[in-house]
Amino acid sequence: MFEQYHKVQQAILETTLRLINQKELQATSMALLAKESGVSTGNIYHYFQSKEDIINELYKAIVYFSGQFVRQGLDKEGSIRERFYWGWEKVVEFGRQYSQGFQFIEQYSFSPYIHENAKQEAIAGGWCDPMSKLYTEAIEQQLFINMDPKLMVQLHYGSLVYALKGHQLSSFVLTNQTVQTTIQICWNSVSRQASIDQ
Repeated sequence: MFEQYHKVQQAILETTLRLINQKELQATSMALLAKESGVSTGNIYHYFQSKEDIINELYKAIVYFSGQFVRQGLDKEGSIRERFYWGWEKVVEFGRQYSQGFQFIEQYSFSPYIHENAKQEAIAGGWCDPMSKLYTEAIEQQLFINMDPKLMVQLHYGSLVYALKGHQLSSFVLTNQTVQTTIQICWNSVSRQASIDQ
C-alpha cells in the first residue's frame, strides 16, 4: 500500500499500521516505533514531525490506495449494474486482502487525530465520490429511487463493513456467494423496480 514512498517512510508507515492494530494508538510510542521499524528516532523525525503527522499520512495513504483499488471495478466498461457489482466486490476484496488497512480506516476515519485537510485529501483520492457518481447516474436513468446518492453509498458500505467484520471475527464465513447475495440485497434496497414490485 505504500509503494510510492521512500523505503524508510514505507518501513515507518507499515510498522505504525501493524503496531496500532496490535496495541492501539496510545500504546504506540515513537521509541517503540523506532525499535520495531529499525529506523532511528532521528530518522523518523526527518520524515515526520510527530506521531500525529505519521497517523495522518498513514490515513491518506490507505484511503488513496483503497480508492485506486476499488476504481479498478468502477472504471471498467459495463452497465451501471455491472459496475455496481464490480465496485462493491472490490471494496470487499480490499477488506479481505488488506485487512490491517481496512481495520485502520474503520477505526480512525472519525477520529480527532485525523485532520480535516487530511480527510479532504483522502476523499478526493478515494472511491466514495466515483461510487456516488455511479449512484447518481443510476438515479438519472430511473434505476434507483430518488435519494441522496452519498447516503445510499454509506448505507451499503455499512452493510458490507459489518459483513467483513463478522468474517474477520469468525462469526461466519463470507463466501463469494454470500458477497454476491449481499450486493444484490444492496441493489434491491434502492432499486426503483424493486420498489414498484412491492
